[in-house]
Amino acid sequence: MPEPADAGASPAVARLLRIHGRVQGVWYRASAQAEASRLGLAGWVRNRSDGSVGALAVGRHSHVEAFIAWAHQGPPKAQVSRVEVIETGVEALSGFEQRPTA
Repeated sequence: MPEPADAGASPAVARLLRIHGRVQGVWYRASAQAEASRLGLAGWVRNRSDGSVGALAVGRHSHVEAFIAWAHQGPPKAQVSRVEVIETGVEALSGFEQRPTA
């Protein structure tokens, strides 16, 4: 089976996401954690006091982009209206976790 184009020692990238819409109370965080783990990403996801969801995704560029694409849909009960994406510095993280509301 051929290796993906970015296989091997590709440098990690990090993106901060802010997901807007009906994204709280619909299992968005748990679903995001499962998707990030499936993609092998590190980072976190949390509810925000303004009703949005925030996330940090760190990993291979193609995997982070796949997570961003997933974030535009989210779990079945979510109604995502907008996803803001900001490039940020790579943090040394282990795993992908749910964090408390900020």
